[in-house]
Amino acid sequence: MGSVSLKIGDGTARFKSATLCSSAVNILMLFSVLTTNLFALYAFTSSPKDHQTHSIHHPHKNISLISEQVSLILREIDSSQKQLAQMEKELLGYESIDLSRPNIASELKLFLQHHQLPLGKDSRSGITEMVASVGHSCEKSVDLLSQYMSYKVSGPCPDDWSLAQKLILRGCEPLPRRRCFAKTIPKVGLYPFPVSLWKPISDKIVVWSGLGCKNFECLNSKKLSRDCVGCFDLVNGFENQRFVKARGKNDFLINDVLALGSGGIRIGFDIGGGSGSFAARMAEKNVTVITSTLNIDAPFSEFIAARGLFPLYLSLDHRFPFYDNVFDIIHAASGLDVGVQAEKLEFLMFDIDRILRAGGLFWLDNFYCANEEKKKALTRLIERFGYKKLKWVVGERPESAVAGKSEIYLSAVLQKPVRV
Repeated sequence: MGSVSLKIGDGTARFKSATLCSSAVNILMLFSVLTTNLFALYAFTSSPKDHQTHSIHHPHKNISLISEQVSLILREIDSSQKQLAQMEKELLGYESIDLSRPNIASELKLFLQHHQLPLGKDSRSGITEMVASVGHSCEKSVDLLSQYMSYKVSGPCPDDWSLAQKLILRGCEPLPRRRCFAKTIPKVGLYPFPVSLWKPISDKIVVWSGLGCKNFECLNSKKLSRDCVGCFDLVNGFENQRFVKARGKNDFLINDVLALGSGGIRIGFDIGGGSGSFAARMAEKNVTVITSTLNIDAPFSEFIAARGLFPLYLSLDHRFPFYDNVFDIIHAASGLDVGVQAEKLEFLMFDIDRILRAGGLFWLDNFYCANEEKKKALTRLIERFGYKKLKWVVGERPESAVAGKSEIYLSAVLQKPVRV
């Protein structure tokens, strides 16, 4: 029996890169092909004898019957292929946003369209098309996402950075790119580096929309977090003494920590680094530090950049966009606290370990321990990584007592081991 040529879509068979679900999909496809071929074999070979005799005298009826059977087979194959394609898309997870909804912005539809590679399948990566990167949780906030993607193409972007941050905090990260021009503010009065590290920042070079405070004086009167109390005041207060003058035994000094580093400390990463003072102190020691931050209640990113430092606008739920074993030092404070679930902190700690080189330092700086159990859980987690404890201090911070109740903090400098 001759073969049947089947053309679906543009006629080209496409296979995605191998995934965990590929075996199941292949089995289903094989089952579908076997079933349809058995059905075809039965249709062409199981006619009654009297029908065979009758068909000799009526060849046109026999041809019609065969044509109907072939059409039925083709419809079954087409339906199976569509079902398998939909199953694969759902399992792969990259097409979870329903673009057929009436309220989806046209720009979002255009961005999320798949684009075929001009030369077909890429031999190195195995992909056949480019798929836009967008956070998996965007499906849960599709109305806000569509609002974010509603704008005039090649025009000014809406003043909606707070909307974008809201989407990021809901897990819609990364966000789609947009074809509009972001709002600009003249950066007048910036100081040259390294003078810029400790000079006051002008209120006029910051976007204050979406924030409760409209100037730095207002911000310095508030406790924005445990690690940011008056942290935008670079002249008065304690911010300009951090890491060079200790207020208690939990405060480690920059020079002491750098002396512990084997092979030299050249580049670092500060997780949730407030206004960037850790990066500023390290810059004075010729160490380049990237500071991850979000603009929660304050313009952290713009302030850090105005100091001549490198801000990275990134939530802690996002995998760090760095290759393995690249940083000499990673610094984190209470911003490392990502919730009550132990597994959530584990995911974060494993990613920190991934980007820290062997022999590199992990500086846990005044991590707030809400209770003894949390301190023990964190200690057990750290011990699982086999880090060498170069410094380890548990105690109270002098300024942390609230209504007579003491607060316990953990500070440590840990060295990543060489693993075989």
